[in-house]
Amino acid sequence: MNSINDRSRDIGEFKSMPDDDMLICRCEEITKGEIRKAVHDGMWTLTEIRRYLRTGMGLCQGQTCSKLVKGIVARELGISPAELEPATSRVPMRPIEMKVFANEAEKLKEAN
Repeated sequence: MNSINDRSRDIGEFKSMPDDDMLICRCEEITKGEIRKAVHDGMWTLTEIRRYLRTGMGLCQGQTCSKLVKGIVARELGISPAELEPATSRVPMRPIEMKVFANEAEKLKEAN
């Protein structure tokens, strides 16, 4: 079993710190304390943190906070940030009306 995900190991109890109110994810307004608390509540991977708190899911898609979140999680777990798997990410998408695809297909037919 991967020692990072060995949930039976004790990481200690959550103790608040003076800088816990520091804003880490500006888009979703998530603080350092919320991230630290989530780790102590059992969210040990970046994907779990992302799903639980929505870090990295705002307008910037984690461009400003992902490294900070990774560092905080690693520190709480007592491991190197390089040992954490990156969070699952998806490209930003917008719905497209079917008529756009139809117009593209029509243009291709006319070009041939």
